[in-house]
Amino acid sequence: MSPRRSAAEALLTRARILGRAAEIASAEGLEGLTIGRLAEELEMSKSGVHKHFGTKSVLQISTVDKAFVDFWRQFVEPALGERPGLHRLRVLCDNSVRYLAEPLLPGGCLLTAALSEYDGRPGEVRDAVVGAWSRWRDQLRADLEIAVEQGEVPEGFDVEQALFEILAAGFALNAAMQVEHDEAAAGRARRAMERALNQS
Repeated sequence: MSPRRSAAEALLTRARILGRAAEIASAEGLEGLTIGRLAEELEMSKSGVHKHFGTKSVLQISTVDKAFVDFWRQFVEPALGERPGLHRLRVLCDNSVRYLAEPLLPGGCLLTAALSEYDGRPGEVRDAVVGAWSRWRDQLRADLEIAVEQGEVPEGFDVEQALFEILAAGFALNAAMQVEHDEAAAGRARRAMERALNQS
């Protein structure tokens, strides 16, 4: 087997492991991930899974990264070509609602769940969760600030309040979809986000 083929197969195997890990973590939490469980479910040896990650914490961090990259590529990057400011912010908000209403993972947004799971736990896994969350929050804040600079929002507009309300609507939507399967929740989330942008 050529080194190139071997490396390509290793990447495919790693992607397969992380795909299943993200599914488990979205439904059961990052603590539900173990190398042994993944090996059993994927019909691999423990050593075969272990060589890709080494430790449980590396597996957890890699799973967070995979879930966030998937979200970013499918729902954020398509919006980044839009006009900065209020227009792009509305596209980002709409895309985030679509992501939460029709999630990529069976347990909904992995990052939302991980924030609750790790909010009081210090360590490198928490740092990875917070880092991913901060990147999303900072993108929204950047467009809110551009909207203020361009005069697209009322005078005295409170960026941090609007940001808080947009993010809160996302959390509420994820809970409504996962706990209550409330089909009307996406519309409520969109209205809540729009009200946050129309504060007087």
